[in-house]
Amino acid sequence: MTMTDGKKVWAKGISFGMDAGTVNVPYPLLAHYRELHLSDTEAMFLIQLMTFRQVEHNEFPSIEQLEERMDSAPGALSPVIRRLLKEGWISIDEITDESTGIQSERYNLSGMYSRLGQYLAEVEITARQNEAAREMETVQQEERERNLFVIFEKEFGRPLSPMECETISVWMDQDKYPEELIRLALKEAVFAGKVHFRYINRILFEWSRNRIKTADDAKAYTQRFRSGMR
Repeated sequence: MTMTDGKKVWAKGISFGMDAGTVNVPYPLLAHYRELHLSDTEAMFLIQLMTFRQVEHNEFPSIEQLEERMDSAPGALSPVIRRLLKEGWISIDEITDESTGIQSERYNLSGMYSRLGQYLAEVEITARQNEAAREMETVQQEERERNLFVIFEKEFGRPLSPMECETISVWMDQDKYPEELIRLALKEAVFAGKVHFRYINRILFEWSRNRIKTADDAKAYTQRFRSGMR
């Protein structure tokens, strides 16, 4: 077979596949079935139900047809169907043909669409809540920084320079020093008569090196230091 013949065969195969039909599968099912606590088999079962309905116009394929399509052992799909029915992913409707009076059954997938919609709504709500929490944390952080700036300016007796404001922000945002420790370090600097940022930074570094995490720890450490009991 020449290269040209091979391309023709390939193109013919693609054309046949496209002509056989396509299936609309909800993206959330494909992307999030694990988070929805569906197994691979359960997700594929739902996809096969959609395939039978959309392409083959068969709304109630037999278990044997589904087992053959999914290459499942006899009886393997029965627990899958029972669980999906119990969990509300699918239901089975009984319908009557008005012209013939013949009764039949069909799989109803409205439960699946409802579950997917509920999941997407919960994801959106959670995302908005997380965003609101982040915004609130930012506001609170800014408020804490403003409060510290005011306290420092009061002790220094003057407005802080941009560099000094940046230093306080670094202590909180990068070094992760608790606000109470920064306040206490300022207090210690005032007590020592060394009200400048380099001395305060040295206090904070010393406390961090000695794993001082709270104001109570710092007070105890300072007391030992003043008593000569390191």
